[in-house]
Amino acid sequence: MSTIISKYYDAFNAGDMDSFLSLLTEDVTHDINQGGVEKGKEAFRIFMDRMNAHYKERAVDLVIFEQSNGSRAAAEFFIEGEYLKTDEGLPEANGQNYRIRCGAFFSIRKGKIERVTNYYNLQEWMRCVS
Repeated sequence: MSTIISKYYDAFNAGDMDSFLSLLTEDVTHDINQGGVEKGKEAFRIFMDRMNAHYKERAVDLVIFEQSNGSRAAAEFFIEGEYLKTDEGLPEANGQNYRIRCGAFFSIRKGKIERVTNYYNLQEWMRCVS
């Protein structure tokens, strides 16, 4: 599959942040799970730098749903990860492994992702790492 969403997750899984970020519009909106909303590619890069410092993750069992006109998409998948370094306000990290179900929603404009909204069960993640 060669859609922009599959490329997004391929780059994510490869840890290729340059390719990952190249798929986003400059003014991308990032709706963070149980968090705020950030605007812009630079804010997304900073977010991903923090995530990559604390977690090693892969999206697996990925299913992508796309609107026929290409303007919206959704994905369902599992994140398999390792909690590498304690993240502020969360349980202490000591290499715990986890697997949680996730969903993501996308808006696409002129071949680039302009909105990413991620959802997962934070309580389930905390149960996995506690």
